[in-house]
Amino acid sequence: MKYNCLHIQSSFGEEWQKDVFEQAICDLGVDTIDDGKYYIPSSIWAENADKIERLCASTEGVGFVRAEECPDENWNSVWESEHPVMELPLGVKIVPHCAFGAGHHETTGMMIDTLIAHQYDFVNKHFANVLDHGTGTGVLAIYAKRLGAQNVIAVDIDDKSVANAKENAALNNTEIEVCLGESVPEGRYDLILANIHRNVLISNMEAYSTHLHSDGELWLSGFYEEDCAALIRSAEEYHLQHCATHEKGEWRMLVFRA
Repeated sequence: MKYNCLHIQSSFGEEWQKDVFEQAICDLGVDTIDDGKYYIPSSIWAENADKIERLCASTEGVGFVRAEECPDENWNSVWESEHPVMELPLGVKIVPHCAFGAGHHETTGMMIDTLIAHQYDFVNKHFANVLDHGTGTGVLAIYAKRLGAQNVIAVDIDDKSVANAKENAALNNTEIEVCLGESVPEGRYDLILANIHRNVLISNMEAYSTHLHSDGELWLSGFYEEDCAALIRSAEEYHLQHCATHEKGEWRMLVFRA
């Protein structure tokens, strides 16, 4: 696959501003960020160049410098060589490729910690059927299965993430169903996990509520303290009860029950 390298200068006053910008540019197709260089498939750059340049122009402290074609080589292999396999609790191993969710980010870490803390619910079949919406590397789905879930479905909008999640499931000898898609798959779930951008979570809130079993739980992360009120309002609109808030640094995780 051919890539373009985008050279972008930036200076952010707060770490959360950097995170918001990087999330926005990744939503437009960038899949690797390395010290001011943003790598994007050339075909996607051709479609989204204007949007990315407008994003840079409208973001304080950001300046678009130039875009250039990269030499034709396996950029994913280069990235992997600089990012070894992640060793996580309970012996889970993750090869992250370029997908989000290797286990080291605060939002993923909160989800993993909470999954492990609820091992009783898996052992006693309270969380028998689990959905990981926006699975990335598949790490949360793998943990759910390892902890005792009977059926786990992992879905992602990005085909590279789907391939990465399947690879990681095989690496951990874990049987999960991984599929490509944007919407919540048909079915009823005891636990839905979603570690995604706030706006995506809100747009899917009705579907989360519809596909939860009675007394099922919805765990959300991928956002900041200032996003919590809007997420709670949206969840309550669909009769989901806010049960708990977890925090790690500036990031938050919300727990809801149907």
